[in-house]
Amino acid sequence: MPLPLRHCFSFTLLGLLLLGCQDKSAESTPATAAPDATSAGVAPPKVIYDRNKFINQPLVSHIYTADPSAHVFNGRLYIYPSRDIPTDKTPNETGDHFDMRDYHVLSLEKPGDPVVDHGVALTLEDVPWASRQLWAPDATEKDGKYYLYFPAKNKEGIFQIGVALSDSPTGPFNAEPEPIKGSFSIDPAVFKDDDGSYYLYFGGIRGGQLQRWTTGTYSDTDAYPASNQPALSPKIARLSDDMLQFAEVPRDVLLQDEGGTPLLGTDNNRRFFEAAWVHKYNGKYYFSYSTGDTHYIAYGVGDSPYGPFTYKGIVLTPVLGWTTHHSIVEYQGKWYLFYHDAQLSGGETHLRNIKVTELVHHDDGSIQPIVPYSN
Repeated sequence: MPLPLRHCFSFTLLGLLLLGCQDKSAESTPATAAPDATSAGVAPPKVIYDRNKFINQPLVSHIYTADPSAHVFNGRLYIYPSRDIPTDKTPNETGDHFDMRDYHVLSLEKPGDPVVDHGVALTLEDVPWASRQLWAPDATEKDGKYYLYFPAKNKEGIFQIGVALSDSPTGPFNAEPEPIKGSFSIDPAVFKDDDGSYYLYFGGIRGGQLQRWTTGTYSDTDAYPASNQPALSPKIARLSDDMLQFAEVPRDVLLQDEGGTPLLGTDNNRRFFEAAWVHKYNGKYYFSYSTGDTHYIAYGVGDSPYGPFTYKGIVLTPVLGWTTHHSIVEYQGKWYLFYHDAQLSGGETHLRNIKVTELVHHDDGSIQPIVPYSN
């Protein structure tokens, strides 16, 4: 569906023009170029949008990338995106045209520097239990080991979440032979709290199948809440000490309004759709997420990693393309929002590119909304 492109806020943002370099070579590709049709197997963009209307340019352009999860390891920024590929699958509500099959790890010394593509870190063929669709991943580090969490459909076509290990933040990662017990749906996001506990957030409706788990077991039938009922909730589970399993049964993450009333399923501008992320600022937990069909990155604030989270507003207004997905990270005293749009492909919603911009917390703790495109 076409996206509304709004501009209701203005402020100074990074005007980053970053270059991407394939693998570990010093040769780089201008971020304004479409991915090469020979090396990446893609067609030229159908529509050229005015690049001057985008507040940021793609971080890399030699491959299509989306869903950027950013972290700081050993003083360097690492990005764990999904990698979009062209497909002949017909777009549908279950997202079959998002047919991703491997992950690359990207890194950079600081925003504004060239981005290094460290190559393929994990492929679909490396995951014994998976059949297709390596969607948005995330990663973390513990005791010198690196853990990549990722969703994929199992042999029965049901999304579960797997984990793969490496001695390096760049991989390659070795996948566990089975998915995490009790896992389901999509968009894992791992959060390390100040006490050393690790939590995994996950969930996504429609293509992410969260609406098929309302009874606690998978159903082939979608079950959405009635108009006067609370929206479907994202999930949280503390991770086990070995980081390979849940240490508890996943529980709901409650999103509520200022009066403490749960957000309703029909509240499409505020309710959760997918793409959970948590960061901590001034002692408060910020839960941010995509509203899906209304194309916002929204956020709520709480006092515990479990919530409840009280809705506070918008982080990012709609981007070019149907999906929106992000991460928020502090680096060298500043906060950054990593996100994606479909600039490189001329608006093809399953062929996306990742970007970054500075994120501002106001003195009262609120986040200054970011408008990615000027109409």
